[in-house]
Amino acid sequence: MKTIGFDNEKYLREQTAEIGRRVQQFGNKLYLEFGGKLVHDFHAARVLPGYDPNVKLRLLQELRDQAEMVICIYAGDIERKKMRADFGISYDADAMKLIDELRDRGLCVRAVVITRYDGQPTAKQFRTKLERRGVAVYCHRATRGYPTDIATIVSEEGYGANPYVPTERPLVIVTGPGPGSGKLATCLTQLYHDGQAGRAAGYAKFETFPIWNLPLKHPVNIAYEAATADLHDINMIDPFHLEAYNQATVNYNRDIETFPLLRAIWESITHQACPYRSPTDMGVNRVGFGIMDDGVVRAAARQEVIRRYFRHACEYAMGGTERETVAREELLLNESGLTPEDRSVVRPARKAAEAALASGAAECKRAFCGAAIELADGRIVTGKNSDLMHAAASVVLNAIKLLAGVPDNIHLLSPDVIRAIARLKHDILQGRNPSLNLDEALIALAISSAGNPTAHAAMEHLRDLRECEMHLTHLVTPGDEAGLRRVGIRHTSDPQFASADLFMHT
Repeated sequence: MKTIGFDNEKYLREQTAEIGRRVQQFGNKLYLEFGGKLVHDFHAARVLPGYDPNVKLRLLQELRDQAEMVICIYAGDIERKKMRADFGISYDADAMKLIDELRDRGLCVRAVVITRYDGQPTAKQFRTKLERRGVAVYCHRATRGYPTDIATIVSEEGYGANPYVPTERPLVIVTGPGPGSGKLATCLTQLYHDGQAGRAAGYAKFETFPIWNLPLKHPVNIAYEAATADLHDINMIDPFHLEAYNQATVNYNRDIETFPLLRAIWESITHQACPYRSPTDMGVNRVGFGIMDDGVVRAAARQEVIRRYFRHACEYAMGGTERETVAREELLLNESGLTPEDRSVVRPARKAAEAALASGAAECKRAFCGAAIELADGRIVTGKNSDLMHAAASVVLNAIKLLAGVPDNIHLLSPDVIRAIARLKHDILQGRNPSLNLDEALIALAISSAGNPTAHAAMEHLRDLRECEMHLTHLVTPGDEAGLRRVGIRHTSDPQFASADLFMHT
């Protein structure tokens, strides 16, 4: 059984009330910067068991009559096709997906702002695509004078050079895919134009992590550092809050470092003292008050630290990050008193790989891969690669057979279907690896289920694997990763390649 450590309803009540108070504080006009993921916040769901990944959408639906949305995206992220790892889609595609999801829930999307725009061809194409679909798009250049020349920043040459986004409702949610999307600059640009026009307005920040009213070294806050190791985020005691209120609260280095600048800009725009005495003051985050079982949350967050270690180690092997990032993850593991083997599926997966090696079932050029998955009831199922299928496909089929009560000697996939797919891959499409990856195995399972009641019964248990933990001894191929994402399995892998080939086959 899954343990619950978070109360969504209490969180919604607390968060809604806090946002309402902040809107009133600034004369019924608030630009609220939404940090982190607005929808599908799977990191929060992993470290706060019971947390609804879309609870922030529920929050906005409760505020829909007062709120409208502005979505920011950095032109450089569009240009280099930066990817959102949990969905495997680019940031520009994620922005369009977000617009669809917000509209489907009756929320008003006012505009998209492309930040630090300098005529990049791909960003220009993205702008054109949105405008032709009826979405208002504004382009902001890099702010002149930023970050040291306050006089230039707060002038017609700085924020004044960026177009103003007209809004109508008291609450303007400013969000965007990933860090560095330009949300803060967009909020301050709006404040500048409102100030020039004599309109009252304010700014606040909604950042889920780190959680300000948990201890600095609480596992949830350490898990945030592990998640942002590549960004070099470091949690700190907010020195401004400590000085102002003699209260220790947690924030992260970037907000603390930029607070004096933000305060100076605010005062230059409004010609009044900044109402915030610390970065913590700026926040409207009440997620800490939704924690109902600290022990459950601590255990889940420690597992997330291990997952992040494996993820960044694999990214390093693939050339996607630097050794410094992996070293940071190793430091956080040591700080938490953890090892990679404290993830329950790691050792069984490695034993399965050893069994594959002993059986000599796979082609000699390929590595002998193992996989293990932990079911919701705690049982662990293993699988290994073979000439027929990848280890990821093997372990998923073994798991649903166990859940459906299907004996080991009964096959779920029709041999004719497997042979047909292998022939298509190898003989017709001239692929080098005819064995089935997970995505292909799922399709084969669906085809087999049409005439096989046993396969149909087992297939129904795929939904029981959602949010289960899996580990593989080798880097997943694209086809395996696509299948794991569809099923919703939380997987990690050792930073080892499954083949001597430089190109990762599906």
